[in-house]
Amino acid sequence: MKQEYVIYFSEKEEEQVRLLFEMGIKRNVAKVLVFLARTPTVTSRMIEQGTDLRQSEVATVVQSLRKVGWIRNQGNKAKNKGRPVKIYELAKPITEIMNSIGLGYKG
Repeated sequence: MKQEYVIYFSEKEEEQVRLLFEMGIKRNVAKVLVFLARTPTVTSRMIEQGTDLRQSEVATVVQSLRKVGWIRNQGNKAKNKGRPVKIYELAKPITEIMNSIGLGYKG
């Protein structure tokens, strides 16, 4: 049986999400940013599980973050038959992203 690890938000990370939300970032965008800041490379499924967002919500957030150049993805071949899995990671250091938020990005 395949074993999978699920990462959940700590109290500190929930506080980071709250602070980003208060800065004007949408809550779902804040959750994904905080998750990616502590988990270097992830699949969309891992983002769903770790942020407690639905697949459609993750897809929307990922698309908007790719448009502004904050995350990037790479295709990863499927181990068996089926659709390849994309791996996501931050394209810029989180400090640079935070500075961009201070300059007016409202995600």
